[in-house]
Amino acid sequence: MSASVETPARPRTADAELTGRRVEEVLDRLAATGDREVCASAEELVRLLMDFHGAGLARIVEVLDRGTEHARALDRLLRDELVSSLLVLHELHPEDAGTRIGRALAGLRNKPVELVRFDAADGTLHVRASGGGGCGCSATGDETEQLVMDAMACFAPEVTSVRVEAAAKEPALLQIGTRPPGAAAGAVPVKTS
Repeated sequence: MSASVETPARPRTADAELTGRRVEEVLDRLAATGDREVCASAEELVRLLMDFHGAGLARIVEVLDRGTEHARALDRLLRDELVSSLLVLHELHPEDAGTRIGRALAGLRNKPVELVRFDAADGTLHVRASGGGGCGCSATGDETEQLVMDAMACFAPEVTSVRVEAAAKEPALLQIGTRPPGAAAGAVPVKTS
């Protein structure tokens, strides 16, 4: 009689960050047993699977990048958070960091921000709020930073911090009135006593 092993239900969509944490937890549990051979074998298995999946992903990108008829399919895949994060993880993403950052910022809803600059040396992304949320109020800098960091997690993990710069002040509204009746264009009113 064999013992049955209960396996957790497979999620419909995978969260790359959560999956990465779970792999680390499993490796940590194996390390806690003290059996170095088992740990080394588990780590080798993870590496082999990463290499195998990476090679498959590379082939997919290569095939889709060959012709214009596949360009739309590739673009849809690059917009998908899971696919994009896997391509970044395997260093296969065909877009540069600036393009991926722009894609992630464009996907933000209800909290529009504009890219100021990305400092690749320290991983800091500088953004500016480009408008209110439509209700006359604006999100706090901390909320905006977290929102942008969450968007970057899948598309541009090289962004390690976000700085929200103050929005540019709106220019003063110039009030233009109508000329008094009978005044000529360009005429300057003269006061008489």
